[in-house]
Amino acid sequence: MDVIHKIGRRKTAVARVYVSEGKGNITINKKDLNDYFTTATLQYKVKQPFALTENEGNYDVKVNVYGGGITGQAEAVRLALSRAMCEIDPEHRGVLKPEGLLTRDPRMVERKKFGQKKARKKFQFSKR
Repeated sequence: MDVIHKIGRRKTAVARVYVSEGKGNITINKKDLNDYFTTATLQYKVKQPFALTENEGNYDVKVNVYGGGITGQAEAVRLALSRAMCEIDPEHRGVLKPEGLLTRDPRMVERKKFGQKKARKKFQFSKR
């Protein structure tokens, strides 16, 4: 098996994932998974595609991720890994799709409009 390259996005975060056969090492921006994503919730999100497809410890993962915050980055990595698992074995799709791991979340920050304080909030209106 050669290296599989997939891209995942969430909000403004972009994750490029390179999956190859190995012992289960996950490296994100040249750091270990536990050093980059310090909370257990974010680590769980990243490992979720492997847990659902029962492939923990079978693949080495190298990730380049930039943009957004740490939650958006973790979810971008999760989407990219889910796409990679589907390319490795198309039968994984039946497990990952009902969990919503193959869906690109389109929610983005709404832009600020001119003449307003924020995207929807207006400046205080004074009648007199």
